Amino acid sequence: MKLRVLVASGAVALLGLSAFADKKKSQDATDSSSGSNETVAKPMSAKERKKKEAKLRKELESPYKKWLNEDVVYIITDEERKAFKQLNTDEEREAFIENFWLRRDPTPDTEENEFKEEHYRRIAYANEHFASGIPGWKTDRGRIYIMYGPPDEIESHPSGGTYERPIEEGGGETSTYPFEDWRYRYIDGIGTNIVIEFVDTTMTGEYHMTMDPTEKDALMYVPGAGLTLYEQMGMSDKTQRFQRTDGTHLGTGGMPLPESMDEFTRLEQFAKLQKPPQVKFKDLEAAVSETIRYNTLPMKVRADYIKVTDSTVLTNITLQFDRKDLQYQQKDKISKATVNIYARITSITRRPVNVFENVVSVEVPTEMLQKAMDGESIYQKSVPLAPGMYRLNVVAKDVVGGNMTNYETALNVPHYDDDTLASSSLILADTIEKLPTRSIGQGQFVIGDSKVRPRISETFSRSEKMGIYAQFYNFTPDAKTKKPDAQIQYEIYKSGSNQKVLDFTEDVSKIPGASAQQVTIEKLLPLQTLQPGQYTLKMKVTDKIKNQVLTPEATFTVT
Repeated sequence: MKLRVLVASGAVALLGLSAFADKKKSQDATDSSSGSNETVAKPMSAKERKKKEAKLRKELESPYKKWLNEDVVYIITDEERKAFKQLNTDEEREAFIENFWLRRDPTPDTEENEFKEEHYRRIAYANEHFASGIPGWKTDRGRIYIMYGPPDEIESHPSGGTYERPIEEGGGETSTYPFEDWRYRYIDGIGTNIVIEFVDTTMTGEYHMTMDPTEKDALMYVPGAGLTLYEQMGMSDKTQRFQRTDGTHLGTGGMPLPESMDEFTRLEQFAKLQKPPQVKFKDLEAAVSETIRYNTLPMKVRADYIKVTDSTVLTNITLQFDRKDLQYQQKDKISKATVNIYARITSITRRPVNVFENVVSVEVPTEMLQKAMDGESIYQKSVPLAPGMYRLNVVAKDVVGGNMTNYETALNVPHYDDDTLASSSLILADTIEKLPTRSIGQGQFVIGDSKVRPRISETFSRSEKMGIYAQFYNFTPDAKTKKPDAQIQYEIYKSGSNQKVLDFTEDVSKIPGASAQQVTIEKLLPLQTLQPGQYTLKMKVTDKIKNQVLTPEATFTVT
């Protein structure tokens, strides 16, 4: 019996894996004893057991181990982890992973899995914003962000300094280490008005979650300094802080604490924050395959790759339609064109991996239609994929005109080694802009906390600014500064000649947010000084310590 038979139902498969393994062992013993030469199954010796465990560990030294210990380490339940470790073949593990995401799909009646896409977006954001000598996903802030998403409010003190305590902490003024308070209005299974405090006591950027609201106090161990209001009034003594038995060093004397700061309330909240979120969707139905047909609607397609973890790459699929190729329906002085999109990603063996559908529409006043037809309409979908080869099929239909098109291409999702300097796709964009906190992760064209809209045609007018976006990974940190010792050179040549129109070099360590794990390049290049024609952008990224070099390049046209 293959595991695929068992994974038809998420709940049955996951809860029955242990029973399946036990049943299989029992059946094997029965089959052995029913032959012409009767044998009795003997328990494994300690040596045989160790050999089997070593074999299992070797099998898991693969993308599956990284998936288990990196991708889903914070959201997989103990039961799921135990069941996964009992699997014996890659086919079973693939089926388990597929079912794992399906159980968490908030819309199980569609092929799109919003939970999975949001999960990998959070990992990418954590890596970009919370790295501190270790990848962002490994930090406490990264873990909480990945599990519960962005907080509703953040009180940030990135440099520490003077701090006026709230009265429940004793009041009075002190100096603090850098710290952040994250507030969630509600977390399912934990409660309302959840406040989580992170403190950087080492002043290295590595914040850790704390249960003690006084851990941020930099004057804690300085006699007579940073006194609380109660201590200033003689109602408490600073030495009493170190005699408390509730896990804090609050200078409130014998004053009662609010319920939210009660010792057991804090312990309960801290424990619940460590648990993986509850699985809500366990019963699933199989999706119906779509039929793909061919026709004649012009469409341009581009795929870009952004590293999320060692075993997952965010694949941004961008579609572009020229508005002049669409048919418009006029109503109430408004002209509207609509394109329905269906796309399917499959493995090389045609096993479905991801399916998404959407609608692209254009609405303009009829009197401005002629001018609007000179532009383009762009749609983007971000899909997390494991490294490897895939097929992408996209079908688009003009609802008004009836024209359709089918596009098929290979997706070569790159594998990123920990010890090798590597890069994302080099994206030439017509828009690169920082997003407000509330908009991070929402809408199309979002990478981290930036909106990056690719220019698929790679054609820009002289009045525009050309955006340059890329990420570089795995620099070697300097032993003293812990920053990458590297440089990036930018050169632009006029195509068909050796004429160099730009030559610029920058130190990687001076790029904002740069770390050894990841450096993000976001630049806007004015084009007014360039003459019309075709150009080539060449980048040379050099890790001076490992002496590794990357040379990504792209061509573009100025009109």
